[in-house]
Amino acid sequence: MNADFVFVDEFVSGIRWDAKYAVWDNFTGKPVDGYLANRIVGTKALCSALDVARAKAETLGFGLLLWDGYRPQRAVDRFLRWSRQPEDGRTKRRHYPNIERAEMFEKGYVAAKSGHSRGSAVDLTLYHLATGEIARMGGDHDLMDSVSHHGARGITPAAARNRQYLRTVMESSGFDSYDYEWWHYTLKNEPYPDTYFDFPIA
Repeated sequence: MNADFVFVDEFVSGIRWDAKYAVWDNFTGKPVDGYLANRIVGTKALCSALDVARAKAETLGFGLLLWDGYRPQRAVDRFLRWSRQPEDGRTKRRHYPNIERAEMFEKGYVAAKSGHSRGSAVDLTLYHLATGEIARMGGDHDLMDSVSHHGARGITPAAARNRQYLRTVMESSGFDSYDYEWWHYTLKNEPYPDTYFDFPIA
């Protein structure tokens, strides 16, 4: 692993994680190339900003649950190959009910060169510290649909409020939001803005 990359849980106390691409619970329906361990990796700069975000979320009664951080380029390449395969319907209803596989790239939900591979992007949500229950956000991780956009119509007031809590916490901690995915944030001052890494998470 690059010397400036670390396991996030070793640098940010009190976070939870569920590395979706290391397990079967993702839009491809199986573990993805490069994810050999269920851990979240990121740059040290990412971890410093996440620690600030964790503290701010705590004041609102929330903790942070991370789904993805650094993503090897080989995983992105796997997404591209998967998008060209025949539809089998296994994950369509949950993750991309209203588009075709190949449209994921056209519509901006998946990129051939992902900010995740630079090590300073993160997918995450909030959970309630009092109960451990995941906060309602009006849609799950990697739901590639307009309902996942910031400002989407058709979600409950509680979900809209929770999305705004997350956005406020993250943007005030040095992150930029992404219009199409309420769960995706990128560090404003990335240490490697032009480098796409490919070492595995192991």
